[in-house]
Amino acid sequence: MTDDGFMGPPWQMDWTLKAQAARDTLPENVRKTVDAARTELVTAKDPYFRGIDADADLPDGMQVRPLESSRPKGPRILHFDNGHGWMTYTLIPRVEDPQIVVEEVFWQ
Repeated sequence: MTDDGFMGPPWQMDWTLKAQAARDTLPENVRKTVDAARTELVTAKDPYFRGIDADADLPDGMQVRPLESSRPKGPRILHFDNGHGWMTYTLIPRVEDPQIVVEEVFWQ
C-alpha cells in the first residue's frame, strides 16, 4: 500500500478468456515474451505509463501508449517483440484491489 492509501505494485492481473486463449496458442518463445511484458506491467509504478518517456525503463522492443488518445485513462496497448505483437489492457483503479485486465493478445 502506498502513502496515499492506494494499493501499488505488484498489481493484480486477470485475462479475458479470449486473451488467455490467444496467449496459449502462441509459440513458446513468444509466450515467454508475453510473460516478460506481463511482468513489466504488474511491477510498473504506474501501469498507465503517463508522461514523456514514461515507458523508457521498459526493455528494448516494448512500448506503451493509449489505445485512444481521447481517453487518457482508458485502455492501453503494450507493443512487444519490436512491434510484432501487442497486448491491450485496462487498469481498474479500485482502492482496495486495483487490477490490470488484459483484453487482447496478438502476435504476427
